[in-house]
Amino acid sequence: MQVRAAVTDTPGGPFVIQSVDLEAPRPHEVLVRIAAAGLCHTDLSMQAIWPRRRTPMVFGHEGAGVVEAVGAEVTGLAPGDHVCLTFNSCGSCEQCSAGHPAYCHSQQTLNTSGGRGDGTTPLSRDGAPVHGNFFGQSSFATFVLAHERNTIRVPADLPAVVAAPLGCGVQTGAGTVFNRLRPAPGSSLVVIGAGGVGLSALMAANVLGCDPIIVIEPVASRRALAIELGAKAALDPGAADDLVTTVLDLTGGGAHHIVDTTSRSEMLRQAVAALRPQGDLALVGIGTNVEFDVMRLLSKGVRVHGVIEGDADPARFIPELADLHQRGLFPLDRLITTFPFENIGDAVAGMRDGTAIKPVLTFD
Repeated sequence: MQVRAAVTDTPGGPFVIQSVDLEAPRPHEVLVRIAAAGLCHTDLSMQAIWPRRRTPMVFGHEGAGVVEAVGAEVTGLAPGDHVCLTFNSCGSCEQCSAGHPAYCHSQQTLNTSGGRGDGTTPLSRDGAPVHGNFFGQSSFATFVLAHERNTIRVPADLPAVVAAPLGCGVQTGAGTVFNRLRPAPGSSLVVIGAGGVGLSALMAANVLGCDPIIVIEPVASRRALAIELGAKAALDPGAADDLVTTVLDLTGGGAHHIVDTTSRSEMLRQAVAALRPQGDLALVGIGTNVEFDVMRLLSKGVRVHGVIEGDADPARFIPELADLHQRGLFPLDRLITTFPFENIGDAVAGMRDGTAIKPVLTFD
């Protein structure tokens, strides 16, 4: 079938909406009509470094929509189901079997290779392959093929623009708190960076009764929103005379937990200093190299966590997040700015200049 997709033809090139062909679903695949797709920093960072040998390419990995058809061996999903698409995993390796599919042994092959696990791609243009299957979906398109494992049923009355970000960014921030840090009620938690991931971590901490919750963020409007969402304090890192001392004072001697979404060396050094002994530092931002004072880590007994996708099992976790939202405990809609699919360039600009916390593309 012919679909419309945002195609990147060259490494770092723009998203250009054009017609491509999409195969019929294979036995374990699901055809989904996309209603909304979140734009994530991962889309932009991967687009910037994507190798030429794997272009043209279709990105997008926070899709939500309705099942149109299923492969012959799919169970548990049927046409008409409302779904959220997330990362793919093999389901049989040691990590998947233990309930940690974010660390699947086939993670790269299934999510960021530019094709299916066998190297094929379901997309083509004028008979030539178009790479896809990004995070098992490539959801910057009107229709996509996903695997049954990364297609999660959600309530039919959950708006697609809310369901879409659950697949990655929200799952990452909230899951880091719910699944990895698991803070006790009354424990202190600091979030560095109030983007979609950071504010999702804040909302999760609020659900669990953390106190105080502190956000560190340079953009005034995001600091104000953080306060509305439950933060006790929102600090401007550029204006604080001594950020570490301020956090130590607000937390009564240091934070129990810190979630960093920035991967910036200067922030991570301050984070270690702002933790109390045996505190937890969770790293969720994409970065390269940082340096730590090893003796400070040792002397304080700091635990450093690297976390992908919130260490979530999406089949369990995404419905839990949807339920929290519908009960009014997780106001994800406060973060979302919508853009028509045709205006994907505006969504990219909004993410880059900070005016859109969580851009979500909408489809007719």
